Amino acid sequence: MAMKSPLLSLPGAVSAEGVDEGVAAHYGDLFREQRALADGTGFVDLSHRGVITVTGEDRLSWLHLLLTQHVSDLPTGQATEALVLSANGHIEHALYLVDDGTTVWAHVEPGTQETLLAYLESMKFFYRVEVADRTADIAVVHLPAGSIAEVPEGVVVQETAYGRELFLPRADLESYAEKAGPPAGILAHEALRVEHHRPRLGFETDHRTIPHELGWIGTAVHLQKGCYRGQETVARVQNLGKPPRRLVFLHLDGSEVHLPAPGTELRVADEAPDGRKIGFITTSVRHHELGPVALALVKRNVPVDAPLMADTTAAAQEVVVEP
Repeated sequence: MAMKSPLLSLPGAVSAEGVDEGVAAHYGDLFREQRALADGTGFVDLSHRGVITVTGEDRLSWLHLLLTQHVSDLPTGQATEALVLSANGHIEHALYLVDDGTTVWAHVEPGTQETLLAYLESMKFFYRVEVADRTADIAVVHLPAGSIAEVPEGVVVQETAYGRELFLPRADLESYAEKAGPPAGILAHEALRVEHHRPRLGFETDHRTIPHELGWIGTAVHLQKGCYRGQETVARVQNLGKPPRRLVFLHLDGSEVHLPAPGTELRVADEAPDGRKIGFITTSVRHHELGPVALALVKRNVPVDAPLMADTTAAAQEVVVEP
């Protein structure tokens, strides 16, 4: 069951739907909220996200064996992201983590923490580690890049190029919101994510997605580390081939009233309406400066300059992952 944020009681709050249920989609003015985040003000309530901690002497060396990222020597306070892959190299989990010197803190997609925790528990063996689901007592709060909002003493912070994620005691969420500036909803957060071409598990991924397709090589996958589940696929694609699909950024026709929904099939514009399907929309948003834009997965061999159609909506490509 999704965690329902107390900030849904703030003026103008409209609840998000789907996987983001439990936090606000917006607080009455989507573009104002986007502009505030882009200017480095305000905050985003991400308290519906799962939170997992790993403690114990072996926490980093143990996670190093399981994750796609090199974390055995992760410096205290340095944020990173990592994936858990299947034996065939398909993406199963995405973690955004930081070590505070005694504990690894990770936030994950809403509702995925239970299966991730079960996997981690099954891999403990003789290692001196303890894993815990902290979702019930810890809320994730996003402060945008450039924010000068105060961080409460003792709160673990994950610092990234896109801002800071705070692992805030859930009991302090309402009082912190009163001090942190204007709230922005998850739709504003998503619009900026799409602008920055950042993939999201369950949005840009399906049951057969591999890291190369989304540009996660380098940011979440380290190519010079030891074995982990799915590494053979990563190495084979990196050294011998190309991924079957690639992530693209789309500028959508602004004259259309409705955005093409996730899953909308794509075709090359100069082919017939019932022509071959070459990909699909993964996330579509309205951006305060760029207008309607989207992320999509297309077949690798689609020409990078080919105009596309998402149902009846024209779309122009911008390369994210090279073919």
